[in-house]
Amino acid sequence: MMTRQFSFSACERRVLRKFREKINKAESGEEVKKVFTKTVEELLNDVLDKKVVVKAEDLTLLPDSEPLYRISDRLQEDERLKSYWTQSDLPHVIHRLAESASGRHRHLEKHPEKTEAKIRM
Repeated sequence: MMTRQFSFSACERRVLRKFREKINKAESGEEVKKVFTKTVEELLNDVLDKKVVVKAEDLTLLPDSEPLYRISDRLQEDERLKSYWTQSDLPHVIHRLAESASGRHRHLEKHPEKTEAKIRM
């Protein structure tokens, strides 16, 4: 018996343009983390039809580790999310967002002078 495979690439496409714009405009690693968190929060609220309240504190970007992000235990224990996690492309969608945000975060951390120059203006 085949299990049903869900796809959330349409949800990803809905948030992607705004996500890219915001991380490209981000001026600090912390700002990138906030953009990632807000975007994944929006994505998960969409995916879960707001039946499970997803909050910013449920998500953390970890740009220098593997995996690149952490989802709270509270969310990981949700049965709907567990089901989507194993039967869809949702982990891949979030991983792609985390990769993009982590790359931008690392770039900003390597070039703090850009942020400092904007602060001095």
